Amino acid sequence: MHDKTVRIGGASGFWGDSSVGAPQLVRHGDIDYLVFDYLAELTMSVLAAARLRKPELGYATDFVTVTMKSLLREIVERKIRVVSNAGGINPQGCAQALAAIAAEQDIDVRIAVVEGDDVMPLLPSLRQAGIADLQKGLPLPDQLVSANAYLGALPVRQALDQGAQVVITGRCVDSAVTLGVLMHEFGWQADDYDRLAQGSLAGHIIECGCQATGGLHTDWEQVPDWPNIGYPVVECRADGSFVVAKPPTTGGLVSTATVGEQVLYEIGDPAAYLLPDVTCDFTQVTLRQSGPDEVEVHGARGRAPGPCYKVSATYLDGFRCNAQLTIVGIDAVAKAERTAEAILARTRRLFAENGLGDYTRTRVEVLGAESCFGPHAATRHTREAIMRLAVTHDEKAALELFAREIAAAGTSWAPGTTGSGGGRASPSPSIRQYAFLLDKAALAPTVVMDGVRTAVTIPAGRKPVDDAVPAAAREPAACAEPASGDRIEVPLIRLAYGRSGDKGDISNIGLIARRPEYLAVLRAEVTACRVADWLGHLVKGSVSRYDLPGFDALNFVCESALDGGGMASLRNDPLGKGMAQILLTMPVRVPRSLLQ
Repeated sequence: MHDKTVRIGGASGFWGDSSVGAPQLVRHGDIDYLVFDYLAELTMSVLAAARLRKPELGYATDFVTVTMKSLLREIVERKIRVVSNAGGINPQGCAQALAAIAAEQDIDVRIAVVEGDDVMPLLPSLRQAGIADLQKGLPLPDQLVSANAYLGALPVRQALDQGAQVVITGRCVDSAVTLGVLMHEFGWQADDYDRLAQGSLAGHIIECGCQATGGLHTDWEQVPDWPNIGYPVVECRADGSFVVAKPPTTGGLVSTATVGEQVLYEIGDPAAYLLPDVTCDFTQVTLRQSGPDEVEVHGARGRAPGPCYKVSATYLDGFRCNAQLTIVGIDAVAKAERTAEAILARTRRLFAENGLGDYTRTRVEVLGAESCFGPHAATRHTREAIMRLAVTHDEKAALELFAREIAAAGTSWAPGTTGSGGGRASPSPSIRQYAFLLDKAALAPTVVMDGVRTAVTIPAGRKPVDDAVPAAAREPAACAEPASGDRIEVPLIRLAYGRSGDKGDISNIGLIARRPEYLAVLRAEVTACRVADWLGHLVKGSVSRYDLPGFDALNFVCESALDGGGMASLRNDPLGKGMAQILLTMPVRVPRSLLQ
């Protein structure tokens, strides 16, 4: 047992990821398991909208029609087992579509479905109980479209224990598709918390596909062969330790920096990364370059999980519409801004004439003028800019009128107006996210296979204990004055790697010192206060800083930072992918001798 290893390939980071991942891993990854993550928080909103149009949808159709249709025979012949959360809000529909493909190809495969994440039947009682939103304490909305709990790894383990070759889940934790495999293979129990934390970290690293193998890397120019970038493989041992790698002869880069960036991705408080199976502490995680494109990972620790599931719900909130125009020539930025102002003024007058109310929200951005940098923008003098105008309204008719008025700018106002972005904009339902906690006892996860439904036993968990987490890891860092001495000012990117991501309206920005001796400077210069100030044009809530000394890293959690986040946000960057890039331009003072 001690010599046994399990190789798991991460073939997808979201619904829309490249179709090359799964074939690459199946044919060249020497893997035992193929896992897929499709369900970003934004994706649940997209799936909810799809099911509103066609009730038989609501799952990641590409998993069936693109990936499994072409690979199923090879997967079965190579004895590779598959775990995917492609089921979305309709896992049975996904399984039925896959079973039809298998029948067409005369392939015998056992498919299991994990059910029990649907919270919609509980809404009347939850409304009576006064459920409140996790981030802002808002009451439960009236027009909920979907509500699904993040299930953990235990149903996946049970499906594999029962002999499933393909496991399809609905909304489960992204890393749980990997943790369930490891619990099955190594016999880990529900209270093996340190191993569960390590297994969750393995899943977290590969859950976003190429983000662990050089994708989105700060030093992007050092990542070779983008077209042939390798998808991640974790080789895991029974003690929980693992190595991150990629298939041989593929592009990309597996280094302590690329893996470290992904460790930090969207983890919030690294001493209390809350999952339904385990509360993880990543503060002492260590990364070691064990070979070319191989990184060994140790040090995650675990505690008992909490008593609740996180529920991701979506609800209808009027309509939205986005419009774009390209403006060319001298003073392109000023012309773009005046164009947007004219469109809003004209349509507001037309709304009033037609008995329609005002917009509920509007947002003007000029792409090419560094709008997202706010007061730190370096130029307003580009000679080519894109006017981006995003609006919401309670009534679809108002936004249909708005969409008709965009094209008039091509002959009415600024010279050099062109490029409307692929035709007339069209309004769509504004589907927003709403997250809350639900007692685990309220749900009954089950595994359905061969027509038999089997209940899954879920431990109750326990409420977190405050003193289980060091106070220094929980509290926002205080402001600190940089030390005096012979110093020079450089952009933060000279000292650190960075990666950002989202959780609802929260932006998570991780920094890793490029060299261990830079960490003291980062701690002194990049305080929570400075980050809040530098990003103040975007971040409207508090900023907290957390330390991960195991690999010389800091993590910043920025509240109310994404204009609502996901489909609620009117920003061009609703997921905060550019937040780290903006922070990395912040000037920091560094001892001259340190850089030399």
